[in-house]
Amino acid sequence: MQVYLFHLMPYADLDLDFDKKYKSSWVVLPNSYFDPVKGHDLYNRYLDELEYGEELGFDGLCVNEHHQNAYGIMPSPIVMASALARATKRVKIAVVGNAFGIREHPLTLAEEHAMLDCITGGRLISGMVRGIGCEYYSMGANPAFSHERFHEAHDLVIQAWTRPGPFAFEGKHYNFEYVNVWPRVFQKPHPPIWCPSQGSFETIEWTAHPDRKYTYLQTYSPFTAVMKFMGAYRDMARKYGYEAQPEQLGWLAPIYVADTDEKAIDEARPHIEAFANKFLRNPLEMLLPPGYTSTASMRNIRKAKTSLTVRQTIESLMENEVIIVGSPDTVREKLLNCQRRVALGNLLALMQFGTLPADLTKRNMDLFAAEVMPALQASDIRTPQEDAVAA
Repeated sequence: MQVYLFHLMPYADLDLDFDKKYKSSWVVLPNSYFDPVKGHDLYNRYLDELEYGEELGFDGLCVNEHHQNAYGIMPSPIVMASALARATKRVKIAVVGNAFGIREHPLTLAEEHAMLDCITGGRLISGMVRGIGCEYYSMGANPAFSHERFHEAHDLVIQAWTRPGPFAFEGKHYNFEYVNVWPRVFQKPHPPIWCPSQGSFETIEWTAHPDRKYTYLQTYSPFTAVMKFMGAYRDMARKYGYEAQPEQLGWLAPIYVADTDEKAIDEARPHIEAFANKFLRNPLEMLLPPGYTSTASMRNIRKAKTSLTVRQTIESLMENEVIIVGSPDTVREKLLNCQRRVALGNLLALMQFGTLPADLTKRNMDLFAAEVMPALQASDIRTPQEDAVAA
């Protein structure tokens, strides 16, 4: 298993009473809540934490994109990935991901990803996302065109990375007389592509297609739902005539490790509950705006994302395996068990969440890296088909 350090870069100094006046920390929360002096400290602290991840032995570092919210103050993951590109030498850098389809000029992102790939000598992983519903409000984009804009932007970017230029691209949403991206990507034919998803079966079908075989990521879902979606990906791959491999599957989960189970729960409680109930919570109309996804996929996403609309405790989040909290022995066994259940090839560990302070974040990372991560990285991953043959 490959283990990545994921960071959301939340506004950890948020006044948690904001929800007495505003229904979400996304889109509608006034930016007067943001103090640039505190933001300066947080951005540099978070970059330090990510850079420390290379020293601890993580296989990669992950940044991502969100707009106009306190949950993740990283509207341009390219900026953070650029800082990490020069400050690190070994780890992969995953932009998980950029929302190509909500932009009018996705070629700009194609150029920026190519620059990062060249700077890092091929350490870039390019995440492609449609962007969750809130982003469409933030960017003034029509969610009814979400799928087709994303697919067209994807095709444009892949061609820009793989076809000799200049050439013309003519689509429904994007038209360019000259596609001639300088620089070219370092990796051939292009950087690995990951596709995070809330649970849309359209995304699963598209991602698993033999023309792509992209890595499919699940985030913030009960592990029973993760198993369901991973199973759907494997089933789709079989329909296409191949067996999905562990490296095609990834799971992002908040993780907290302390000396004992009791201490871990006590220390993580206020921060993970603020994360789930304050930072992450959204009304349904913002999470899934009309036209964003099909009716069938909306039902599946709603079932998987109950934690975004119902108040959660650390106990309920732990029971549903949305988060993994405990002593090193407990966390190690839980994660190895999750890995065995789905032959998971990539774990994205969210080691800082919500208001978790720097000292607890560092200790969490230290314990995880020393006493949990080595067993995960050394574990023998086999697909369900291989397990059946071995039995």
